Amino acid sequence: MTILITGATGLIGTALTKHLLDQGHVIHFLTTRKEKIIKEKDHKGFYWNPTSGEIDVLAFEAVDCIINLVGATIAKRWTPAYKKIILESRTKTAALIHASLKKIDHRVKHFVCASGISIYPNAINTIYTETSTEVASNFLAQVVVAWEAAADQFTALGISVVKIRTGVVFDAKEGAFPKLAQPIKMGVPSAVGSGSQWISWIHRDDIVAIYAFAAINGLTGVYNAVAPAPIQNIALTTLVAGAYKVPMWAPNVPAFVLKLLLGEMAILVLEGQKVSVSKFEKKGFNFSYPTIESALVNLTKK
Repeated sequence: MTILITGATGLIGTALTKHLLDQGHVIHFLTTRKEKIIKEKDHKGFYWNPTSGEIDVLAFEAVDCIINLVGATIAKRWTPAYKKIILESRTKTAALIHASLKKIDHRVKHFVCASGISIYPNAINTIYTETSTEVASNFLAQVVVAWEAAADQFTALGISVVKIRTGVVFDAKEGAFPKLAQPIKMGVPSAVGSGSQWISWIHRDDIVAIYAFAAINGLTGVYNAVAPAPIQNIALTTLVAGAYKVPMWAPNVPAFVLKLLLGEMAILVLEGQKVSVSKFEKKGFNFSYPTIESALVNLTKK
């Protein structure tokens, strides 16, 4: 297949590109940095500027599937201006791709779009599946609703759409896990808030494999993308501390302290959801890291 990836230089996109190239697929990618453009036989870059509406439509040549990963990080203080960037980096980019495809002859048949489990409300006892209709009443949920609506518009072009509601991605060097591990490695292993909030996590290698699986198998609809075994904050902190041989002694970080430090984005660590991945499992997807114990062996190795 020839696959076009947006967000190809991010944590997931970089690993996914290598994974798909290793499988023998041809990869096109869109970049806002002209110096990143390459023109190899099976790996080609194309310029776009979503802010100005500019895109090199040669990026779509012979493309069968688009994997849309682009989106500004949510791990940056949510000022009103940055909230707009978070939202528009997901909706305007999809709109630009959609408008471009309407104007040209193409053979794109499938649109695989990143999404987030943050659409689901914070809960301790509820298990959310893809059929759950509850929507959280916060900024992140608003973003996910708009993000998925932007993806759904591709169906009007005769393109099938799958939305991958991704959990917290754990990688040894980037993203959430190093931030979690840093104070523990410094000898201060503290859970946050009540410690009872669920973390529906997934190892980077598994989310990469999930995107490839969804693209190659032509999946459609909504899929949760988390490991089969969510874990509560206090249990995760204890296990990570154990992996680094640090005794659990520090008290929980109070919620009000995190709200003072982080503002509205404190919900990233104070709230969570217990999310089911049975739909992917029923499709035959096999996890390399199904439990946090198996993931920690990889994440904490020197």
